[in-house]
Amino acid sequence: MNNITLKAPACLFDRVKAHLEIIYPGQDADALTRKAIAFFEPIHETLDDGCVSAIPLWSEKDIALLTYGNSLVEEETLPLETLDRFLKKYTQDRFSIVHILPFFPYSSDDGFAVMDYYTVNPSLGDWKDIRKIAGHCRLMADLVVNHTSSRSRWFENFKKSIHPGKDYYVTVDPQSDLSQVIRPRTTPLVREVATPDGPRHVWCTFGHDQVDLNFKNPDVLMEFLAIIRHYLDNGVEVFRLDAVAFLWKEVCTTCLHLGQTHKIVKLMRTLIQAHNPRAIIITETNVPARENISYFGIGDEAQIIYNFPLPPFLLNTMITGNSKGITDWLKTMPDTMESTTCLNFIASHDGIGLRPVEDYFSRQEMTQLIDLMKAFGGKISTRALNDHKDNPYEINISLWDAMKGTIHCRETNFQIERFICAHTIMLGLKGIPAIYIHSLLGTENDYERRENLQSNRAVNRHIWNYPDLCEKLADPDAHHHQVFSTLCALVDKRKQQQAFHPDAGQTTFNINRKIVAFQRRPDKESNAPALFCIHNITNQAVTIPPNDLPEPWRQAGGVDLISENPVQLDTDLNLTPYQSMWIKKTATPKS
Repeated sequence: MNNITLKAPACLFDRVKAHLEIIYPGQDADALTRKAIAFFEPIHETLDDGCVSAIPLWSEKDIALLTYGNSLVEEETLPLETLDRFLKKYTQDRFSIVHILPFFPYSSDDGFAVMDYYTVNPSLGDWKDIRKIAGHCRLMADLVVNHTSSRSRWFENFKKSIHPGKDYYVTVDPQSDLSQVIRPRTTPLVREVATPDGPRHVWCTFGHDQVDLNFKNPDVLMEFLAIIRHYLDNGVEVFRLDAVAFLWKEVCTTCLHLGQTHKIVKLMRTLIQAHNPRAIIITETNVPARENISYFGIGDEAQIIYNFPLPPFLLNTMITGNSKGITDWLKTMPDTMESTTCLNFIASHDGIGLRPVEDYFSRQEMTQLIDLMKAFGGKISTRALNDHKDNPYEINISLWDAMKGTIHCRETNFQIERFICAHTIMLGLKGIPAIYIHSLLGTENDYERRENLQSNRAVNRHIWNYPDLCEKLADPDAHHHQVFSTLCALVDKRKQQQAFHPDAGQTTFNINRKIVAFQRRPDKESNAPALFCIHNITNQAVTIPPNDLPEPWRQAGGVDLISENPVQLDTDLNLTPYQSMWIKKTATPKS
C-alpha cells in the first residue's frame, strides 16, 4: 500500500487525508489516502490544484423515474431489456435520471440484502443491460452501504473466521446498553452467530438477514470504494446511499447520524467527483427534516437529499382539503446551499414515511390519516422505541389507492384529478422531481403480492406483465392511460420553463386553506419569466378575488401553461375541483 504512486493533485490528497485522519485516528493516514485515491484514477482534468469543478449538475430538464429492474416483465425477455424498451417507446427520454433499485443478487427485502455487489442479478440481465440504459439517461443505483445479506460471501467468511469478512461486521456484547439505539424495525437488534472462535453477536439494524458492516475497520471502507469505482465504470452517475444514517455504531449512543458517518459521506463525495465531476451522491435518510438536511454538510456532503416530509404533507393536504400544514411547512424550508438540492417525490418503493412529520402532525391528524389509509387498503408498518410499543413508521399503500377519497368523502369521486393535482404541486416545487413508476402508471394496491411475500411494502411493488400494461396504456378509457398521458404532458411542459430550475427561487403564498400557491423565479441573471403556481386542493370549485392574489400577480394578464388558456388576473380567478395552473404573465401590470 505504501508503494502506490499517485498522479492526483496535492489538494485532493490533502482533502482525502483530512477526512481519513478523523475517521481512523491512529491509522497510517498517508497509506490509506494513497489507496483510496488509487481506486479513482485517472482524476478528471477539470480538477485542478484548486479542487474546483464548475460543471453544472442539474437543470429544469432533470426529472427522475424510480423503478425496480423487474417492474415490467414478459416471456422470453430479460426484465432489464423490457425496461429499456419501455423507456425508449413510452417515456422517450422524458426522464433524464432513471433509478433502478438494487439489481444485484439478494436474499430478501426486494434487493436490499445484497449478496454480491459486483454482479447483476442474472434473472434481470447483466452489466451490458445496465450500461445500455445508462447510455441514454443518468443512471442512479443503490449503494447498500450499511449492511449485507447474511448469505453474502463476506458473512459466510465471517462465520468461518476467514478473510475477507472475518472482521467486516459489527459485533457487540448483548449485555451492552443498547437502549438509546434508534432504528426503524421491531425485530431484535442482535443476532447470535456460531463461529470457530465461539458464539458472536452481530448487529442487525434492519433484520437478521441484513447484517451491519463494521466501518471501524478501514478495509470495509476500501471495499466500498472499489465497489463505487466498479459502478462508475458501468455507467452509474448518481449514487443513492441507502440507510446511510445508521452507518457508524457506538454503544450508549443512538447510532444515528454520528460524526464518522458524515465524514465517510464527505470522503465518498470527494473521491467520486474527482473521477467524474458530474457524478452525484444522494442520501436516503428517512428521518425528521432537521436531521435530514444535515447531510448537505456545508455544501461538501450529499448534493441531493430526499425531501421526505413532502409525501406525508402532500397526502394529508389532498385528503383533508386543507393547505395550512403544507403551506406553513413550505414557508419554513431553508434555502439550499449552492450545488445542493432536494429530490421531491410523493411515492417510492417504500411506504409513505411518518417520521419526517412527527414534529408537524398532531396526534389527531396522524390518527385520521392512518385510519383513512387503512380504509383504502393500506397497512401501517411500525418501529420499536424505548417505550416498548410499536409506533407508526410508514404507510404502505399505492399512491393511486391513497387518493381514492378524502376524510369528507370516501368515494372515488375525483380520484384522477386529486392524483394529478398532487403530482402537479410536486413537479412545481423547488428541487428535482421524481416519479415512481407505479405512480406514472396508476398502479393499484397489489394485495396478492403482499400476502404471498408477507410484506406490507409489497403492496406497492407490483410486477406488471408488459403486454397487459401496453394494452392498458393504449386504452383511452383506462385510468392507467389517463394518468400516464397527463403526467407525461405535465413533465413535457415543466421541462420548458427555466423558472422550474432546481435552483430557482421559491416564494410560498398563504391565500386560503383551499389553495396551495407559490411562485418560482429564475435568478436575476436570467431573462426567463417567473411562474405563479396555484392549485385547488379541494373537490369544490374555488373563486379567488384579485385582492387575494399576491401583489405581483393581481393586475396582469397571463397564460396558464397547463391548459394553454389565457388568464385574467384583474378579475375573479376560478378554479375547478383539483385544478392547477402554472401562470406566466403576458402583459405588464396596469398603471
